[in-house]
Amino acid sequence: MALGTQTVRIPAMSTLAHTPLHDWHAAHGGRMVDFAGWSMPVQYASIVKEHQATRSAVGLFDISHMGRLLIDGPEAAQFLDSILTRSVADMQPQQIRYSLVCNASAGILDDVLAYLAVIDEEKPPGYGLVVNAGNREKIVAWLQQHTANYSVEINDRTNDYAMIAVQGPKAIELLDSLTAVELTSMRYYTGQIMELAGVECFVSRTGYTGEDGCELICGADLALGVWEQLYDRAIAIGGAAVGLAARDTLRLEAGMPLYGHELSEAINPVEAGLDFAINLRGRQFVGKEAIEAAGKATQPVRVGLQLEGRRVPREGCPILRSGEEIGTVTSGTYSPTFGHPIAMGYVKSTASALGTALDIDIRGKQHTAKVVPLPFYERGK
Repeated sequence: MALGTQTVRIPAMSTLAHTPLHDWHAAHGGRMVDFAGWSMPVQYASIVKEHQATRSAVGLFDISHMGRLLIDGPEAAQFLDSILTRSVADMQPQQIRYSLVCNASAGILDDVLAYLAVIDEEKPPGYGLVVNAGNREKIVAWLQQHTANYSVEINDRTNDYAMIAVQGPKAIELLDSLTAVELTSMRYYTGQIMELAGVECFVSRTGYTGEDGCELICGADLALGVWEQLYDRAIAIGGAAVGLAARDTLRLEAGMPLYGHELSEAINPVEAGLDFAINLRGRQFVGKEAIEAAGKATQPVRVGLQLEGRRVPREGCPILRSGEEIGTVTSGTYSPTFGHPIAMGYVKSTASALGTALDIDIRGKQHTAKVVPLPFYERGK
C-alpha cells in the first residue's frame, strides 16, 4: 500500500438500519424506536424489570448498532497514537483500552474502545475501534482526514458482525456454560477469539452497566443462533433481554458518561473527569495542547446528584445554588436500585464538593438535591 492511502468501506444504510437480531426483537415484544438511524428495542415489557434482572441475574443487550472499525496496516499504531487521547503503542495483544477522539479544541468527538487483537496468526495484530452508533460516519471521516502521513487501512465492518452484551452477576456463569474457555481467568479490558455457543466469537471482559460480564462479536449471519442460546439460558436463571431504556438507567447508576449528554464537542475530557483516558507525556495527538490548557483552567465539573421526592430531572434542567444558576443537568432518571431520582450534570467548581446543597429547576419548580459521589452504584457494595 502506498503511503497515505486507505481503504474505507461504509455500509449502505436504508431509512432505518436493522441489526441481525431485529426480527427477533420485534417478535418478542420489543418496542422498536429510531436510535441513531437504527431500529432498536427501547424495552420489551418493563424497564424496571429489565434493569433489576441485570442487577440480580443477567441481562442480554443487542449492541450491534455500535460502530466497529478495523484499523490495519504497518503504521496503524502510530496513526492511532496521533488521534486518540490514550496511547495504544504499548498495548499487548488482546488488551482493550477506553479512549477519546478529540478535535483540536479538545472537544470530544467520541469515546471509544480500542482493541489490539490477533485476527490472523500469520499477520501482525490489528486494531479495532468500537464507536458510538451516532458518531460512526463522523469518526470514519475524521480518521480519513488524518491518514496522509501514515500507511494505514480503515475498514468499517459494522454490518459484517453482530455485537451482544451479557451483563450481570450471573453473566460469567451463563457464558461458561457455552464455551470451554475459563472466562473467570480473563482479565477486565482484555478479549480473545474463542468458540462460544458453537460459533467463533471475539469475547471481551467489558460492559456498560456497572456489572460483571462480557461483550461478544460474531458474524452477522450467526448472531441469531448465539442470541437464542444465550436467551434460553438467561431466562432459566432469572435473566432477561434488555432494551435501550434500561441500558441507560444502568449506565447512569454506574456513573458512566453518555455521548450527546455528558460528552460532546462542547465538553473537554478534563471537565468530564476522564483524566484516566488521557496520556500526555512523550506523545503528540490531536487536541493535546488544548487539553493541557484545560487542565490549568477553572471550568465546570461533572458531578452526581441525588434528589428528594420522585420528580426526575431531565437533560437541560438548570442547577441552582442560592437562586443562582450554576450548572445544567445532562442525564437524569428514577433509580430502580435506590428508589429515588439521580442525575449527572456540570456545575461550577465552587459548587462541586460532596454534600453541597443545590436545587434543580424541573418545569419551573425547584427541587432539593445534593452532590454525591460517582458512581452511584458499585458492584459488590
